[in-house]
Amino acid sequence: MQGVSHLRTEVHGGVGEIVLDRPRALNALDQSMIDEMTAVLERWGDDDAIDTVLVTSSSDRAFCAGGDIRAVRESVLDGDAAAVEAYFESEYRLDQLIAEYPKPYVAVIDGAAMGGGLGISVHGEVRIVSEKALIAMPETAIGFFPDVGSTYFLPRLPQGIGMWLALTGTRIGGADAVAIGLATHFVPSSAIPGVVEAIRHGAPLREALEDHRGPVTTELPLRKIAEYFDDVSVAGIIGGLRGAVGDDWADEMLDLLTTGSPTSLCVTARLIEEGAESSLAECLDRELAAAVRITAHPDFAEGVRAVLVDKDRSPAFCPATVEDVAPEDVAAIVP
Repeated sequence: MQGVSHLRTEVHGGVGEIVLDRPRALNALDQSMIDEMTAVLERWGDDDAIDTVLVTSSSDRAFCAGGDIRAVRESVLDGDAAAVEAYFESEYRLDQLIAEYPKPYVAVIDGAAMGGGLGISVHGEVRIVSEKALIAMPETAIGFFPDVGSTYFLPRLPQGIGMWLALTGTRIGGADAVAIGLATHFVPSSAIPGVVEAIRHGAPLREALEDHRGPVTTELPLRKIAEYFDDVSVAGIIGGLRGAVGDDWADEMLDLLTTGSPTSLCVTARLIEEGAESSLAECLDRELAAAVRITAHPDFAEGVRAVLVDKDRSPAFCPATVEDVAPEDVAAIVP
């Protein structure tokens, strides 16, 4: 018997719309959503009647909060490595499909977009955000690493920003996302319905978005991010932050780094270093191999337990410090 679909699709003239419709889970991408979205996009990509793809959310809280990591953890605990690999392989294939899509792909982010939610938005041509957008890659806190092609797009952001986002899991807003290049247009949340309706009714994207291309302001401490996070050594980054005596921002970053799995932090830095010189396809292949390996590390099941299952936010990561992470253990995950 076929399960309940968490996607709705509608066609308005030449616009195909995908509505993410799993609001209770903040549209976390389960296997059925990934498979269905892939099939729809493949079909529409070959359909001459579809000119533009629009991706929206039925939730007023989230665009997509990420992948279905709880289900991945269950597969890990069941010893089903094949299911783990199949999930990530299909998710990354969807991300690659979006990146290479032959038609304009428009994602509307009027809420949270984390992890896998960036995979189905950032790779697209148009990424609309509002002041309600909340964007982050918080994977190190669950013993994983920023994936979905982020090891390709993060190192291509302005100096130090990709490493900063990846290691700390910092949440940024819509205007910040436009300022650093993760989003293309800022539209006030109150104006989102009008813009979406114009796109649905076939208005040229340039016309529908013409009032939302202007520069945005950001309060991100870009100079400090460049100073402290333009490094591929996690130990070096931590050392620099510790040396910033009296700098409250540096202290805050150190606190965020302590919430991540030390192994994950080191793996993440290595993947971003490699990704800076790789194509998206190469990054996704490397991420797939690393995902299978790191989910077998005890920190993954423990991190997901602490953050998403028991929600006590007190994971017992091992090793407990970056200094204790052996280079060979990182190399075992990212050769």
